[in-house]
Amino acid sequence: MSLFAVVVLTYPLILIGVSLWRSRSVTSHEDFMVAGRNVPVPLLVGTLVCTWIGSGSLFGGAGLAYRSGISELWFSFGAWVGLVVAYFIAGRVRRIAEYTVPDLLEKRYNASARILGTLAIIMAYVTIAAYQFRGGGWILAIVTDGAISPTTGMYITAVAIVLFTALAGMVSIVTVDIFNGIIIILGVLFALPYMIFEVGGLGQVLLNLPDAHKTVLGGHNILWVAGVALPTFLLLLGESGMYQKFFSAKDENSARKAVIGMVAGVVFIETALALLAIVGRAAFPDLLSETSIIGRAASETIILHIARHGLPMLGGAVLLAAAIAIVLSTGNTFLLVPSTNASRDIYQRFLRPDASEQQLIRLQRIFVALFGLVGLLLLTQFETVLSMALYAYSLVGASLTPALLAAFLWKRVTPQGGVACIAGGLGSITGIAVLGRLGVDFTATLGNTTFDLADSQYIVIPGVIISVGLLIIVSLITKPSAEEQWAPFFASDET
Repeated sequence: MSLFAVVVLTYPLILIGVSLWRSRSVTSHEDFMVAGRNVPVPLLVGTLVCTWIGSGSLFGGAGLAYRSGISELWFSFGAWVGLVVAYFIAGRVRRIAEYTVPDLLEKRYNASARILGTLAIIMAYVTIAAYQFRGGGWILAIVTDGAISPTTGMYITAVAIVLFTALAGMVSIVTVDIFNGIIIILGVLFALPYMIFEVGGLGQVLLNLPDAHKTVLGGHNILWVAGVALPTFLLLLGESGMYQKFFSAKDENSARKAVIGMVAGVVFIETALALLAIVGRAAFPDLLSETSIIGRAASETIILHIARHGLPMLGGAVLLAAAIAIVLSTGNTFLLVPSTNASRDIYQRFLRPDASEQQLIRLQRIFVALFGLVGLLLLTQFETVLSMALYAYSLVGASLTPALLAAFLWKRVTPQGGVACIAGGLGSITGIAVLGRLGVDFTATLGNTTFDLADSQYIVIPGVIISVGLLIIVSLITKPSAEEQWAPFFASDET
């Protein structure tokens, strides 16, 4: 067995072992959901970064960089801007000290907002968890030279992520993500300069690239920029895992400091992955048309291809370990969040308010497994990781993010406006996606360019227009909320 296969098969077992060990400290549902609200800043930074850097970056973003060049960073730029906004609300989120985003929605709006928010999160987050399964399957197929098929590898990855998440929840996630973060940074720090040297230096890399790869727009237009940047911006600000981890911080100041570390880590790693993929285009141009590696979109495996065929064995093994860390850490959080929502925001809130701690933990573990199964079924509906990512991001961004931002930034927003916003975003994204697949035409022509607004790259635009329009109009025509309802969201941050 090669070193590659040993690393890829052993690393998840180590993480599951850590999770089993940490599961002994889980004595309450609060421990499982928010790690007892006692996570220090370094661990919080590690887990926030590792959650955001997932298969969307490793496969979707890297594949886009391979095909489009430096303009791919618009895909990441939206999230970077969102992080700046997140800094200013992180302290307030922690001070409110709830457990989930639907908790915030009900506190600011009403129970209907909680239910709709929970539905949106479950739909989007199970999709995001699912493409971590696909990413793990690709890794196993590549490192074993096909001995493990992508489909079998996908099932193995799903089982590993479900086990890891179900054992100790947030406690295990924040424990291992600091190590995952270190592995990711070491992997890209070695791979990027090595590959530039292997190609023949930076000048040769530039010569090997198409001209469009070296331009800011990469041959696209401003609507394309909006289509790829808006979903990540909106997802970041509606990202329930981030809010749940803010709730896990020791205090408000820790939550704000963690965002600063998250900005630095995310910008560095996403930029390095994009540059590595672009250098990979210069080194391995044939992947643009190949589909034999995984049956489709081989360009999305450029980082794995570099690890397997471009680096010395030890460096490649470290980069593959980083890929495993990216897939597992993101998959964990994106199963934990919807299982938390189902157990707390539906079961405990509406069905069994008197449920015991052990009943809730047991139920949440069942939901982790159930949503893992649903995620596997969803994988049959999308051709690429990028399309899955953009649909999921758009769903959260159009439904949850405007309502969440309004809760913290607009005193005049009303419960009716918040509910209309979430329902409008949820209905528009799912409705346009379904009707588009049934053949309904959503194309629009601007200038000389025609855009399909049902396509994953542009669907967020009509979704946001509808949800924000409903938020504003319905809020302005309904009675303002009482001060005690909005006051907790506007209290000044402590210095």
